[in-house]
Amino acid sequence: MFGTMIARAVWRRFDRRIDLYIATQGVSQDAPLFLSIFNQPVDNLPEHGTMEHMENKRKKIFLSMAFVLAIPVLVAGQVSFWRGISPKANADDAASAVVDQSAIDDTQGSISDLQDKLKKEQKAKEKLQQNLGQIQGAVASTQKVINVTKSVIDETASNISRKEAEMKNLNDKIELQKSVLRGLLQQVYYNQNQPVLNVVFTSANFADAFSNTDHLLTIEDRLSNISADIADTKAQVEDDKAQLALEKQKHEQILSDKVEQKNGLVADQLDVQDNIQEKEATIQELQDKLNKLKSDLSSLLGTVVSTNDVKEAAGIAANATGVRKAFILAELTQESGLGRFTGGCTYKNTRVKPADATVFKQIMKELGYDINSRKISCAGKIGYGGAMGIAQFMPTTWTGYKSYISGATGHNPPDPWSVIDGVMGMAKKLANGGATSKSGEKAASMRYYCGTSTPTNASIKAACTRYAANVQSLAAGYEKNN
Repeated sequence: MFGTMIARAVWRRFDRRIDLYIATQGVSQDAPLFLSIFNQPVDNLPEHGTMEHMENKRKKIFLSMAFVLAIPVLVAGQVSFWRGISPKANADDAASAVVDQSAIDDTQGSISDLQDKLKKEQKAKEKLQQNLGQIQGAVASTQKVINVTKSVIDETASNISRKEAEMKNLNDKIELQKSVLRGLLQQVYYNQNQPVLNVVFTSANFADAFSNTDHLLTIEDRLSNISADIADTKAQVEDDKAQLALEKQKHEQILSDKVEQKNGLVADQLDVQDNIQEKEATIQELQDKLNKLKSDLSSLLGTVVSTNDVKEAAGIAANATGVRKAFILAELTQESGLGRFTGGCTYKNTRVKPADATVFKQIMKELGYDINSRKISCAGKIGYGGAMGIAQFMPTTWTGYKSYISGATGHNPPDPWSVIDGVMGMAKKLANGGATSKSGEKAASMRYYCGTSTPTNASIKAACTRYAANVQSLAAGYEKNN
């Protein structure tokens, strides 16, 4: 192309020179040009010319003809040059594309590795949290036993104190009975040691003398019985006190063991809490690296989404649908890293489900986009790609929300790669899934990710459950920081 343009320009310049020569020399334009110029008779020379002048003219024309003959060589050289440049440029473009794709593949591989590590660390953290819960339960149970044992010990100590008080009272009674009995014994001894005649003569009458003696003897017997009863009671009280003392000692040993057990559990609890903190730090570090890689991947893919725009859109969508803003942000983070990673493939280089492919083409046509101008999710080893935009809608799913999104945002047709349209669509889908109440959020997450909240396949159910749990964890973080 470039060589042809040069040839045309040179020819136009040469053609003008020939016309000028014909006009000045009077050569017929119908005659052969070379014959007219080089074989012209001498007597036909122009009046103002000489032989020297004619010779100069011949030289100029010869040089001009030589230049014309050189044009094909020049053109061929230019064509050869540009043909040589074009493959090189194409090769450079291809090499650049290969480098970019290689960088994308490497980054995606690193993201996948980090995500696997992140899942492992999160599982380890969950296991530690389960252990912590068990330890905390054991601590609470042990503390309950400690409290009961302390109560029993206190009650036993109180009973021992009461028994000691009873023993003191019994001892006082015994001493009193001893004192009374001592007086009676002295009286009896006195009477028993008097001569009978003396007792008779000192008494008012003979009958009274013997009656007093019998009375003293009766009181003596009663006091002896009372003393014996008091002694028995005292012995029983002392035995009860001894039993209570043993019971108290037993419970004190139980208390000591339980306190030691609790201290061990508390130490274990602190260790597990430290391990959890370490896991959280590791998870945060991996999350930061993952976010950085996703950001790098977004740069490679040409995706730039403002976090502030995403948060603002989430707030608008929350007000419109009744779904928590923190929950919407958590879903967006789980799906696309708040829009940092919305896909690494185009329609031409990934596998799209036939039904989605048909609808995808319609969406692109409505929006006026070239079919390969927007990034979509890549297909894995199995399954299909094609998820669009910040909310990662599949094309057939997107069509079911177009009307609502248009009414909410005013965009007709709505654009899945638009932040506000994508976020509004996600919020409405979550609301339809039950996320208008906090208790329904987990089920809504599972429906968003798996299409159902009750998958029957065990592995799919486990994956859906983990997904919903991750979203809840992220939502708690957003709720805390906002």
